[in-house]
Amino acid sequence: MLNTNHLLPAAALAVLATLALPAAATATHTELARGEEIVQAKCFICHGAEGESSSPAFPRLAGQNPAYMLRQLSDYKSGKRKSSTMQPMVEDLTESDFKALGAFFASRTTHGHEVQDPELAAVGLYIFKRGNPDAGVAACASCHGANAHGSESLPRLAGQHAQYTLNQLKLFNKRERTNDNAVMHGIASKLTELEAKAVSAYLSGLK
Repeated sequence: MLNTNHLLPAAALAVLATLALPAAATATHTELARGEEIVQAKCFICHGAEGESSSPAFPRLAGQNPAYMLRQLSDYKSGKRKSSTMQPMVEDLTESDFKALGAFFASRTTHGHEVQDPELAAVGLYIFKRGNPDAGVAACASCHGANAHGSESLPRLAGQHAQYTLNQLKLFNKRERTNDNAVMHGIASKLTELEAKAVSAYLSGLK
């Protein structure tokens, strides 16, 4: 077939390109708007309007991977992941609502914390990048990525509250968090308290 695009003026091509993608643009806008609506109604008190919770009791959600968010919210609703706070919050939400929340928080700007103990964080950097072969601890980066941004199945850890990350490692160690990758049970059980604190501190400073 003859390609006649080169015969059209640039302005016309721009209009055609815009008309070709209205459905996707509208869907994205609608999803983000719904996510923001839910955040303003339910989530902002604990997680902040932009996903930057001020308390280490609650995770930072800005920049979190949307597919991972969807799974966690679904697990809260089903009871697979236990939380007396989260389960009532999500019981009336649908899967499309979870997707909207994932899209909204993923679109928010991320920030790193100021690390209070650089020497401790330096130990965490070593563990994150290289693990502890003598104890059988794999490098965190091998799963969560070199920048700790995670993936669709694994959480973004960069910029997370150090205390929150440490708390989750403790829950994995005690087998009280079982809805996620079982590999974490073994890893958490092999980390010393110092190593767990160090990794948590290091991750909190990443963006």
